[in-house]
Amino acid sequence: MQRRNLLKHLWAGTVLGGSSLLLNQSLTASSSEGKMTSPPRGLPRLKITDVRTIMTAPNGIRLVVVKVLTSEPGLYGLGCATFTQRAGVVQAAVDQYLKPFLVGRDPDEIEDIWQSSYVSSYWRNGPVLFNAMSGIDMALWDIKGKRANMPLHQLLGGKCRFAADLYYHASGRDFQEVEDNVRKAMEAGYRHVRAQVAVPGLATYGTRRTGRSAMSSVAGPADSGPTSPVDVWEPGAYVRIVPRLFEHLRSRLGEEVELLHDVHERISPAQAVQLCRDLERFHLYFVEDPLPPEENDHFPHLRRQTSVPIAMGELFNTQQEYVPLIANRLIDFIRIHLSQIGGLSPARKVAALGEYFGVKTAWHGPGDVSPVGHAAGLALELSTYNFGIHEGYVFPRETREVFPGCPEVRNGYLYANEAPGRREAGREVPVSFG
Repeated sequence: MQRRNLLKHLWAGTVLGGSSLLLNQSLTASSSEGKMTSPPRGLPRLKITDVRTIMTAPNGIRLVVVKVLTSEPGLYGLGCATFTQRAGVVQAAVDQYLKPFLVGRDPDEIEDIWQSSYVSSYWRNGPVLFNAMSGIDMALWDIKGKRANMPLHQLLGGKCRFAADLYYHASGRDFQEVEDNVRKAMEAGYRHVRAQVAVPGLATYGTRRTGRSAMSSVAGPADSGPTSPVDVWEPGAYVRIVPRLFEHLRSRLGEEVELLHDVHERISPAQAVQLCRDLERFHLYFVEDPLPPEENDHFPHLRRQTSVPIAMGELFNTQQEYVPLIANRLIDFIRIHLSQIGGLSPARKVAALGEYFGVKTAWHGPGDVSPVGHAAGLALELSTYNFGIHEGYVFPRETREVFPGCPEVRNGYLYANEAPGRREAGREVPVSFG
């Protein structure tokens, strides 16, 4: 079976906490005398029997999915382990190191499995190990939800909202093109829009190239270097054009739409301060990643200088990076990438920590997060009081074909698919995920 068809077949049977795969026992049963018997004391113990990685790229983005199988026939879970730039290394971490460590363990012991996996090698931390652990962790939560016959958000405390508000990505080669794309988003029901504009003749994050490589079919990676630059990034030109973009948008669109911007960690601390101050009068929902994680010590200074809401964290790996920013109220939104920090188990702790310090969640959610990862993040968002925003990504047709049951985008919201399971070959097969 081709990997594409295999993954489609597997995804049809997973829900990240949807309907149970096998309803082995009813909670109550009638005896032959017509009396109700006592409910069973818990569910039978399980063992992890196998751990597999599935590699797929339906839209040219390398996605890594982990499948954890159990001793109960037909019961398994899926998790996202996507580290698209190093997909093969994550696969090796799962197959060669975590699988031998986990086969035979009880999949109900999610917390202990996470902690023991974390210290299973002396040298730890980093995106490779954490993405591999994330695939396992999400799959175990998936299994837990299926055993309970509940959507995952129910196990995490129940819904705080009916769906997750999304922000749309609008970009353009000039101000007018950005404005046109923001209007398209508003017409589609989005209330939050991230706006990015090209810097003429230079490399720019978040929009089409306008440098030499955009105008030449000859120049390429082999032709570029410090003495023969192709796409040049110039932070000075960038920090001058961005305030002009938002002045244009506010003058044309008014205050009805929440606007966001992603700096993407590409300017100096002094430039970050100046840019944030220049953007204050346009009342942005947040400015994302004004500093790189290597410059975390500059956040107290930035906080004292500007009132712009700050979102940070998509490159963070460990608590040593994000806990000080949350505990000292130096950011307003935490942007961690769920698989980058190890999955749902650490992410729910981050969300709970943020609640006590007035920091909202805004999980990193671009196309290089699989639908499994988006579903896991959505389950946490639905049950998290201090949810802020979900990064909008509309799953292309090819991805939806490989992952049937993707969360649905309607009117600028992301909805969990909570349809009940369907009958297939005499057993319950979930076709949705919460």
